[in-house]
Amino acid sequence: MLEVRGLDVRYSRTHAVKSVDLDLEEGEIVTVLGANGAGKTSLLRALQGAVKPSGGSVRFGGETLTHLSPAERVRRGMMLVPEGRQIFVSMTVHENLLMGAYLRNDGGAGKDIAKVYERFPNLAERRDMKASVLSGGEQQMLAIGRALVGQPKLIMLDEPSLGLSPLFVNNLFELIRELNQDGISILLVEQNTAMALETARRGYVLELGRVVLADTAEALASNPALTEAYLGGHAAA
Repeated sequence: MLEVRGLDVRYSRTHAVKSVDLDLEEGEIVTVLGANGAGKTSLLRALQGAVKPSGGSVRFGGETLTHLSPAERVRRGMMLVPEGRQIFVSMTVHENLLMGAYLRNDGGAGKDIAKVYERFPNLAERRDMKASVLSGGEQQMLAIGRALVGQPKLIMLDEPSLGLSPLFVNNLFELIRELNQDGISILLVEQNTAMALETARRGYVLELGRVVLADTAEALASNPALTEAYLGGHAAA
């Protein structure tokens, strides 16, 4: 479904992503791990089209996307839920969801918004309230709901559990599994390494912009080097 080959991203003198190869098959959950500054967000922004890569290629569904705009990538079913949610706090919950349909012209957005409200009853109760009243977890649900209204084939999640309570983190990962069971492929960049590896099928580890490890999630979870670097020496950290 997603094929990334030799992807390079540079910001002036900073080489943020260095010749990254990455694959994601239809129906998979794949996680990208790494310390702050490893290039994870730069990778997602390049896949979304918000950053122009300095080299390499991105293919999605067999089509080369490297020179397509972010809007064109959304039309093809690639959705990014960015770090920090980036919802419109001055708009209502419902208006935020409508923003997810801005590229649709099939007249079916109302049904998909209704499905979002069914999945997230808290959002339904607050549909006419400003998004600023939502908790951090509810804002994350809104950001994911907005992506769902766009009819994604692939959702890319950038640090979705950041700043959430333990209860919301558990709910979030359960939601990720549910979305995958519904047929949506997931590319997950996540600080909670243990839960990411419990949820994903495969994973990549970035270090200073390069892929230094790539394996099944089970193998990565038992890898001593990864355990020491990202799990504090034990898999439950």
